[in-house]
Amino acid sequence: MGFSGHPVFARSPRPPAAAPVFAGLGPEPGDAVHAGEPRPGGWQTLELTHGLWSDDDLPALVARTGAPVCVADVSDSGVALVTGLGPGGRRRRAWLNLDNAAALLTEKPEDVDDTGLWIGNPEFDEAVRRKRAELDADVPADAAGALAWAAAERTWIKELLRAHEPFVEDLFDGLLDALGFPRTAQSSPEA
Repeated sequence: MGFSGHPVFARSPRPPAAAPVFAGLGPEPGDAVHAGEPRPGGWQTLELTHGLWSDDDLPALVARTGAPVCVADVSDSGVALVTGLGPGGRRRRAWLNLDNAAALLTEKPEDVDDTGLWIGNPEFDEAVRRKRAELDADVPADAAGALAWAAAERTWIKELLRAHEPFVEDLFDGLLDALGFPRTAQSSPEA
């Protein structure tokens, strides 16, 4: 079984788990909130177990951090709806793993009583194919939205260009990350 929950990606000089939006997680928040590997520039990821995050919390976290926030609603590591919100209030959404998203979003016809008979039959496969085509048609706009969300972080790039670090290689890596280049195998969390 895969992960189901909400990775919350935010930039903050303070630990994001200390934000008031996470205050009601109970007496043992470590059981429900797991901090990911921090990234250059103060970016941090929190993984919240399913049911702890509400989309209504997104504006409060953006207001607290003063920077764009990105949250994924992940279901069993198979599909995710990613929502980004910047300080300007513009919300961006995109699906990850379009094949699984299409199967999830395909509605069962009203005249079908048994979902088991619906899933996997030729009509279901055709309905999923059509839904997949709809989602695929949205990809250019979703990509533009994701780039616009990331562009809201121009301030971070300016700060990075003005920063001083003992090892300039760290700044260079941070700049490449800020510009959206993939991380190298050596700098990725899996390495």
